Amino acid sequence: MKPVYPSALRIDDTGTPKGRGVFAVQGFYKGELVEESPVILLEGPFKELPPELKKMVFNWGELTGSGKAQALALGYGSLFNHDNPANLRYSPDPDNLTMRFYAVREITPGEELSINYNAGGGVAEWNDDNWFRRMGIVPLIQGGDPKVNDPGLEGRSL
Repeated sequence: MKPVYPSALRIDDTGTPKGRGVFAVQGFYKGELVEESPVILLEGPFKELPPELKKMVFNWGELTGSGKAQALALGYGSLFNHDNPANLRYSPDPDNLTMRFYAVREITPGEELSINYNAGGGVAEWNDDNWFRRMGIVPLIQGGDPKVNDPGLEGRSL
């Protein structure tokens, strides 16, 4: 495994019902690697995970084509809030057991970083709120973008 270096990110209160979020300390260019998070693989069916973990894990098996494993991203990886469109996309690195998060557009210092919980394959934009329905969460719509109406949900899952 290659070394993983700290990124230029910080956790802060969003000032919204989402609670805390991850914010950029520096700017990032479109396509730039923003975060690389080590993952812990959880083997077995998703339905057997504790409810709290279901809201934080990534569907590693689907992302990598390797079965039914879920991945808990360490570092900032499981703390990104949802937005649609998000300003990050993610992709797995199975060889290094990490999840990589890339800017899909220019990101300015101080901006909250987000991923799309609904999007298959880690893309930034999707056309439904299926993830929210599966998790039993009602998205709060503000300015046309779904925001999580669940102060206890800091993480993500797909």
